Amino acid sequence: MKTYTKLFEQKLPISLPEAWDFFSSPLNLSKITPKSMNFVITSDYTEHTKMYEGMIITYKVSPLLGIKMDWMTEITHVKEGEYFIDEQRFGPFAFWHHEHHFKAIEGGVLMSDKLIYGVPFGIFGQIANALVVEKQTNDIFNHREKAVEEMFGVLR
Repeated sequence: MKTYTKLFEQKLPISLPEAWDFFSSPLNLSKITPKSMNFVITSDYTEHTKMYEGMIITYKVSPLLGIKMDWMTEITHVKEGEYFIDEQRFGPFAFWHHEHHFKAIEGGVLMSDKLIYGVPFGIFGQIANALVVEKQTNDIFNHREKAVEEMFGVLR
């Protein structure tokens, strides 16, 4: 299986505790995901629930042509205030490993993401990645960047 790696960074004019509080709450993910994906968290969590190692999060999502799919991720690692990692247990990808890192910098926080993913179906998945999946993945993170900027502002 071929895997793909994407790196994203964003500087936010908020404190590290504020950033961690927002991003470590699973329910906030739907606030920064494009509406077109019909992203719904189906796990029974409240807005006060924070991520922990072993946490299972289930979703309904429509990543392609409005077709609803189930997706399950597990939070595999958490270091409070620094990073957490989610990995797909089942869903649309053959492989999904997403690291979320947070670091205090002058004037705010540097938030960085490292995503490693694989698309199923061998050569057909590679073609799908070239035609659709990579662009859609970039679009999701670009949307997230804009949504986060609208909520918290921009640090230049």
